[in-house]
Amino acid sequence: MLRILLADDHAIVRKGLRQLILDEYPSAHIGEVSDVENLITQVMKAEWDVVVCDISMPGRSGVEALQQIKHIKPEIPVLIMSMHSEDQYALRVMKAGASGYLSKETVHNDLIKAIQTIRLGRKFITPSVAEKLASAFEANAQKKPHELLSDREFDVLKMLAEGKSVSQIAVQLSLSPTTVSTYRSRILEKMRMRTNADLTRYSIENNLI
Repeated sequence: MLRILLADDHAIVRKGLRQLILDEYPSAHIGEVSDVENLITQVMKAEWDVVVCDISMPGRSGVEALQQIKHIKPEIPVLIMSMHSEDQYALRVMKAGASGYLSKETVHNDLIKAIQTIRLGRKFITPSVAEKLASAFEANAQKKPHELLSDREFDVLKMLAEGKSVSQIAVQLSLSPTTVSTYRSRILEKMRMRTNADLTRYSIENNLI
């Protein structure tokens, strides 16, 4: 029996994913969680064939969840979903150990194919992601400033670029304002910028927001 764990903070999304899976695998056992803490708990206490995880959930990010899952049970294939464009996250999640990356815009058409692919121990990526991965591993590839950031710094960069305040970011990421301010300082230093406006302009120019 196929055992799939769905992790998304929106019940309607989980319901849609569940139906897509049951249409193909009527006898599948499907678990559901709405946050990272419960996701990790379920991974630790039960056996799953596939984990399907949204990249943006309350508290810690899906990338952090992915890294923890691969540390606890590296054999579990994890399919990351996102409403964001491939340019923003595909390379990051694949490098972090994801077995596949799926845009929510194409989930209706690609979910079952993605699950079938990663269950076989293979990677599921779109042609455009494959091209980006190839470019990223070229020996002389030049890294852009935002590619020097840690995953958490990248999350904070996006939120700052979207105009969110330090306090708002602290609440969303369950961090203290002081910690967020420290991340902001590191981001500005690594990217050689001075203001949030610089970050916003850069993010727009590089299709990060």
